[in-house]
Amino acid sequence: MARKRNFLFVYPEILLAIYFSLCILEPVPGIASAIQKIEMENGVRVVHNKKGGEWGSDPKISIELVRTIGDVDTDDENLAFNSPSDMGVDDAGNIYILDSGNQRIQVFGPEGRYVRTIGRKGQGPGEFSSPNSIDIDGEGRLYVLDDRQKRIQVFAANGEILKSMRAMLGPSTVSQSSIIGIDRMRLLGSRGFVIRTYTGYGMSGAPKLKTMPKLVKLLSPDLEVWLEFGDPVDYGNEITNATGNSWQFAVDGEDHIYLCFAYQNRIEKYSSEGELLWRADRELNFPTKLIQKGEQKITPNSATYISPKFNRVAVGIATDYKGRAWVVTCDRQIRKEEVVTNMTSGSPSGETRKTEGNTDLRTTDMLKLEVFGPDGVLLGEIRLTHFVDMIHVHKDRLFLLDRERGVKFYEYRISDRPDSNGRH
Repeated sequence: MARKRNFLFVYPEILLAIYFSLCILEPVPGIASAIQKIEMENGVRVVHNKKGGEWGSDPKISIELVRTIGDVDTDDENLAFNSPSDMGVDDAGNIYILDSGNQRIQVFGPEGRYVRTIGRKGQGPGEFSSPNSIDIDGEGRLYVLDDRQKRIQVFAANGEILKSMRAMLGPSTVSQSSIIGIDRMRLLGSRGFVIRTYTGYGMSGAPKLKTMPKLVKLLSPDLEVWLEFGDPVDYGNEITNATGNSWQFAVDGEDHIYLCFAYQNRIEKYSSEGELLWRADRELNFPTKLIQKGEQKITPNSATYISPKFNRVAVGIATDYKGRAWVVTCDRQIRKEEVVTNMTSGSPSGETRKTEGNTDLRTTDMLKLEVFGPDGVLLGEIRLTHFVDMIHVHKDRLFLLDRERGVKFYEYRISDRPDSNGRH
């Protein structure tokens, strides 16, 4: 016993070294490590993540390409998509692709084989004129948002039309005359829908707003607004605000709502009641300050619209069954790869879309996947080698859409690798 007391007294620095080594090898749960700074701002948890996340150079997750669906050069009309904009997967593994430019939904089996087409161009039941968003409920019913017709149609898995509903964007705290339409919809369990609207703020003839509207709207099953939340950033004018506050969103299995912002270093998680649960940011390789404000110059003979300029931060967000958020993030700014799609409204029957730029390029190193834990902590990142315009996760499958160049979906298998303690 005397020898043990001697050891403790004479060599305390050895014990301290062992203690700190153990802390480095096995972080204490709930205590922020050096790779993130966690603080409270107005009662909200804010996570400032260092580059690389907890996994660093040893990611605990990987993705493996399974197949691609669609191709800009295909001769198969069932795979010849035109500006696809969304997708969903049912519990049986069937894949539903919203082929917006062709006003149809293409259904593929779990192995990627074509099964059927749902919908066609038109304004009647089961027809579309400007479909831009879909989702699938637990019973396998397909919900299709048609922006121009301001309605959501519900289909059975076999394509039978079940119901059609008109979107009623009022009563609301927002001046409804500023809202042009809905461009994204997701189911919120049995409670209704989460939607993202777009507006005419700052454009000729649009009303000036006294206060900035909330970002997110929740609709009841009857498509009436019952809650709005999410605070925008004020950049000084409405045109700049409309672009600078662009966001994508996802809903997880517990009806939490996740937002990521295209031009802000900002990821947020909300409850289904609109409570902000946490906000996260991460180190980027570029600044996110406004580069140039947007403006509209009106003369007696013309109107010139100048778009605001920002550095792009993120492309999209999805969630998996573990409550992790997957964010497609820019590792650098676009250079020679840039393409622009111009859309011209013509007759009531449809629109004309024209894509210009380097559309022959298929590969890039400008994008990566960032994986955030349910608490906002950046776990790690995965490099991407192709362009991405949308992300979707279903069980162990990751889908990435290249809409503008290859016009295809990449389907990956997600594999979790246990760490040294056997945990996933």
